[in-house]
Amino acid sequence: MESPKLWLQDDGQPVSCQEKLRVLDENWQEVQEILRDAFEDAVLMGVSEQGMRARLTDLVASLQSPHQGNKA
Repeated sequence: MESPKLWLQDDGQPVSCQEKLRVLDENWQEVQEILRDAFEDAVLMGVSEQGMRARLTDLVASLQSPHQGNKA
């Protein structure tokens, strides 16, 4: 899966800073590689594909925003 071509801010405007876009793309590639490796390892060790996909989905859903609690 390719990195998203458009990264939206909270106000709906696209991120336009080239340095931020570079970091977002690098992070996307790293996360994709790590998740793929973890998924493949789990399936090769006998974990069901559906079960591992559910665990990874739960992991992403449980991430807390770094802005949480910082709003005025």
